[in-house]
Amino acid sequence: MRIEYSFRRALDAAEKCVEDSGEVQPRQENSAECGRDHNTCRTFPICAITPHSALRLLSVLAYAFPMRYVLGFDGGGTKTDCVLMDESGAILARARSGPSNPSRVPLDFAYAALVEAMDKALESGGKSAMDVASVCGAIAGAGLATAIPEFHRRLQIKFPSATIFVDTDLSMALSATGESPSLVAIAGTGSAVIGRDACGTLAREGGFGPVLGDPGSAYDVGRKAMILCLSQGRAGENSYLANEILDAFKCNWIELQAQIRAHPDGVLTKIFPIVAKAANEGDESARGLLRSAAEELAGFVKRVVERLNLQNEPFFLAKTGGVFNRSAHLDRHFDELVREIAPKTRIGPLPKPVAEFAAQWAVDCLDSPVRKVES
Repeated sequence: MRIEYSFRRALDAAEKCVEDSGEVQPRQENSAECGRDHNTCRTFPICAITPHSALRLLSVLAYAFPMRYVLGFDGGGTKTDCVLMDESGAILARARSGPSNPSRVPLDFAYAALVEAMDKALESGGKSAMDVASVCGAIAGAGLATAIPEFHRRLQIKFPSATIFVDTDLSMALSATGESPSLVAIAGTGSAVIGRDACGTLAREGGFGPVLGDPGSAYDVGRKAMILCLSQGRAGENSYLANEILDAFKCNWIELQAQIRAHPDGVLTKIFPIVAKAANEGDESARGLLRSAAEELAGFVKRVVERLNLQNEPFFLAKTGGVFNRSAHLDRHFDELVREIAPKTRIGPLPKPVAEFAAQWAVDCLDSPVRKVES
């Protein structure tokens, strides 16, 4: 093995370094306290090394085994997270940039956002692209036929010494649960549910994007909130939610609609936290929107559970994305609906963020072939 060979060479170099220093006691071939190289039948007197020589030994070993670094990333429709980690699993830096979902922004923009997050993490950790030995991450919308190969090609150019692996956010999040069977409900800019049974069979719902529909997503809630508020305004109804939206954007309805037409993802997703805040403050219109979102997301869960025959099985369902944990009203209703579908479900967050999981995956792949996380 490459590691064993390198280690043997490092020990040879370290032993010679110590012997040349003259700071070692005579060899004791039969001493039980001494180390033995079983491959060459030579003994080396570890017990006899002085403190100064021990430091020289460590420096030789450190030179023979330079620390390797990896990047893990999670690219979504609103933000991109990146983690810089060393091969011991220590996180050196975290960074964030804008959206890198190539189904919602042009691919060049998506890649630029990803690189921005990576460069920030490297700069913060005091490393360069040449220090990176492995890159692993997930991109929302990357199921598009050309997106994954193109991201892989560009990343390989940027990190010529690294192993590159790019997958979908759904697949990476499902692996991040660390369990089988398990489900993941993703509700952020978009929405989807993916699940896996104990035999590895997969099922998914949603994830079609804003044109075909992302029910229960921040985008969808923002869109429905706009429609509701415009309808109430035409009917002459005074709406607390409408006033909160206009106050947040500092404009009138005509100007806000123009902003939505120009940048729908950037505007509609920002309406969601306003809806969540209004719901937390007791606004019934906002609560109705969140109940509807919870029901649509639970509908995804129901169809995945039924296809995997998990209705009466214990399994873990992880919730991730910016829609969750914004309003207890939505989360509570969603959890109740899921437990009606599958009473033995255990609901909670992912054990660790996707970008962090991807970085750990990159570490695990340093000395083994890269394999696909999920199909």
